[in-house]
Amino acid sequence: MTMTCLLRNLCAGAVLAGFALAGSDASVQGVLIDKKCSYKAETRIVPGPRLEGGIVVAYAHTRECALMPECQKSGYGVFTYDQKFLAFDESGNQKALALLKSAKKDDDLRVEVSGQIDAQNNLIKVAAIKLL
Repeated sequence: MTMTCLLRNLCAGAVLAGFALAGSDASVQGVLIDKKCSYKAETRIVPGPRLEGGIVVAYAHTRECALMPECQKSGYGVFTYDQKFLAFDESGNQKALALLKSAKKDDDLRVEVSGQIDAQNNLIKVAAIKLL
């Protein structure tokens, strides 16, 4: 086998392994928040200079806000502890809405979400979601 063929086979194997990992089931924890309000939790530098946003802002997001019609329409996702927002697929949005409607908490909507993560597009195909 020539060096070119060997490299081509190694690269093809690496690409296939990447697809397997991208579609594999995973579990993440964070805070359930609607897409419309998720920008508030993004960490950013503001004049001062100081940081704004982050997981503390996501913790304070309320169930009442997430259930507002415009927030429901935007869809849901999980703001993770590593400061990333993963948007839910349509099925995940329905599961999140049902969870919000049945939740007893008004804020601090920490969740564990399992499903297939598409890290490149910051999406998760939700298999299950539960309040922590």
